[in-house]
Amino acid sequence: MLLLLKKYYDHVVVGFWNQLFAIVALGILGGLYFGSLGIAWAVTGEFTRWGAHLLQFMNLDVSQYTYLKLINFTGTPLTRIDGVMVIAMFGGAFVSALLGQNVKFRIPTGRRIAQALVGGIIAGFGTRLAMGCNLAALFTGIPQFSFHAWLFTLGTIAGTYYGIKLSLHPLIMGKPKLVAVKKVGETIENPAYYRIQPYLGMIGLAFFVYFLLNLVSENYPLNLFLAIIFGFCFGFLIQKGQICFTSAFRDLWLIGRANTAKALVWGIVVQTLITAVFLAKGMPPKVIWWAGPGALLGGVLFGIGIVIAGGCETGWMYRAVEGQIQFWFVGLGNVIGATILTIGWDSGVFALLVEPFPRIDLAKNFGYAGAITFTMLMLFAVYLWADWRQTSKRRMLGR
Repeated sequence: MLLLLKKYYDHVVVGFWNQLFAIVALGILGGLYFGSLGIAWAVTGEFTRWGAHLLQFMNLDVSQYTYLKLINFTGTPLTRIDGVMVIAMFGGAFVSALLGQNVKFRIPTGRRIAQALVGGIIAGFGTRLAMGCNLAALFTGIPQFSFHAWLFTLGTIAGTYYGIKLSLHPLIMGKPKLVAVKKVGETIENPAYYRIQPYLGMIGLAFFVYFLLNLVSENYPLNLFLAIIFGFCFGFLIQKGQICFTSAFRDLWLIGRANTAKALVWGIVVQTLITAVFLAKGMPPKVIWWAGPGALLGGVLFGIGIVIAGGCETGWMYRAVEGQIQFWFVGLGNVIGATILTIGWDSGVFALLVEPFPRIDLAKNFGYAGAITFTMLMLFAVYLWADWRQTSKRRMLGR
């Protein structure tokens, strides 16, 4: 049975797979996630709550932090929608990595660990300053018609540019390390643990279905049940499509590769149209945040941080379960950075960078037709910029 399932997976799923398909599928799921649960797909808010749990473990009183009230810090990761969704994302990404034979422990150098941690802290701080990461302040924030998401997006594009400049500095790059390569015609090693991974992935998939059936029999809360299903699908797709916003913008600046950036535009377009239907039916948006320097600066810091770290919030999640140890430290840095922002929110951050500025809901200000038109024009502009960047960069490189 497992052999038949593997052959079906290889010929049907892998045979028709590409990154654009994965991102558009994520856009559809993101819109349906909002329509089903009334919240936007997001992860760093939950990472911030994990940081709050760590503060509680250290016997600190977290009730004093306004930011935690703002993001509704209650319960545990197993009782929160975002909590079970994020856990399920790790599970879905791990099953996908096994099916694709991508699980292998890779030990980084001390320099890479330091970069991962520092970059993760910068990105974690920036995302929470902007009230969202590459998801809730970009991929799922733009379809909610929050203007702050556009400030974050522009900041992220600029931040990745400056992040590249910093990453190319000799103090961060270090000296190149020469390693031996395979001789021409030499057989590439294929140990047994690679060959067995797809079968383990099939077992993991079967276990997930069995787990869901048990939840149904136990009358598990419907909202948490749906969050688990969506989370598993999110994780599966980001790993299978190797979807990382770092590479989307970094590759544009470095080599002019626009494939991922263009695919992201299409994913947001699809999600915007689906989200608009639910908003028009009266469902309130969930990510209308302050459109001010906090969103812009948060995007810049996020862009710098993810380039230094080597991965964004979704990127580090799927790479971590693939066994890339470096990205465990990126995740740890995200939690630390978000926690620092939580502590500093009431010490001048909110009053200086956030509070004086309005929350701008494009749909409320311009109607749904106006908001959709504005969003589509902006997305079209991003698409044209990415295409122009790709063409000019390739001409510059003589390709």
